[in-house]
Amino acid sequence: MFKITTAPIRPDALFEWVLKPHHGAVVTFAGTVRDHAENRRTARLEYEAYAEMAEKKMREIGDEIRAQWGIEDVAMLHRIGVLEIGEISILIAVATPHRNAAFEACAYAIDRVKQVVPVWKKEIWADGAPEWVEGERHP
Repeated sequence: MFKITTAPIRPDALFEWVLKPHHGAVVTFAGTVRDHAENRRTARLEYEAYAEMAEKKMREIGDEIRAQWGIEDVAMLHRIGVLEIGEISILIAVATPHRNAAFEACAYAIDRVKQVVPVWKKEIWADGAPEWVEGERHP
């Protein structure tokens, strides 16, 4: 599963999706909205995406993980819209027979998402000022 969603993401949302009887490890990464960035207080974040392309790029990252680690069970959810402090913006899950590959692949996945997936983040500061902080928005 590689999906852009507007719905809140539960921390365990992908666990059952990736878990198989032969797995000994499930590693998840949850990116959450924090209350500050660069010494400024954050009120909330707003995410936009080119959803079709973002899902395609997430699938490609899954393919890269399969090729590099031989891992079949990878899933990613990325939320768009308005997110409040503490909410999950991205959830990645990787399941493998052994933990080392799962940790490596999960770290790789979030790094690649940041590099290639067309999702844009706007920080809304506590004073109400908005600022695009991860790439300029492209309609």
